[in-house]
Amino acid sequence: MFFFRQIIQKPWVTADGSAPVHGGAEFSLPKAKVGLWVFCAVVTSLFLIFIASYSMRMSVADWRPLPEPGLLWLNTAILVFSSMALQWAQVNAHRELIGKVKAGLFFGGVLAIAFLAGQLLVWQQLVDLGYFSSTNPANAFFYLFTGIHGLHLLGGLVALGRTTVKVRKADLDMAYVRLSVELCTTYWHFLLAVWLVIFGLLLFT
Repeated sequence: MFFFRQIIQKPWVTADGSAPVHGGAEFSLPKAKVGLWVFCAVVTSLFLIFIASYSMRMSVADWRPLPEPGLLWLNTAILVFSSMALQWAQVNAHRELIGKVKAGLFFGGVLAIAFLAGQLLVWQQLVDLGYFSSTNPANAFFYLFTGIHGLHLLGGLVALGRTTVKVRKADLDMAYVRLSVELCTTYWHFLLAVWLVIFGLLLFT
């Protein structure tokens, strides 16, 4: 009987039968963070589908891997430094060092643009060598992977630009700045991780 009473006991109800007052506090995350995580989960699922298709397709006899341009190594390094610049901006946002936040956002954005320009240059090199997307399935997957990744980074640049504009305003809301910089940094780290997986897949297969 005692065991049964323990099972049906309501620990959130006080001895007088009333529920404790929590003062209206809520355990919640900013909607923007939740939205970003959901978006990253969707993008991850999309790339996993492409990777699975890539793995299955490469076992067919007509698969002819294309040469990996050396410029891809430089582009990878550029994206790493872009992500590091955003991380530096995030650290300084929490320290409320606005000047360094602006510098981090600026260099992160410039390096991201340099990465995209480098990817376009890789495409141009491959086209000049006759590696068109219609020539072989391996070529098509290369353009698919790099193209979709580039589009997502381009979308991130739009968000980064909006954050940079907000930071340059005189009436700064530091809570907003910290959240915006954190979201951009998280997205950049995510895109870097995706690119490293893609680059490794293309390089070793």
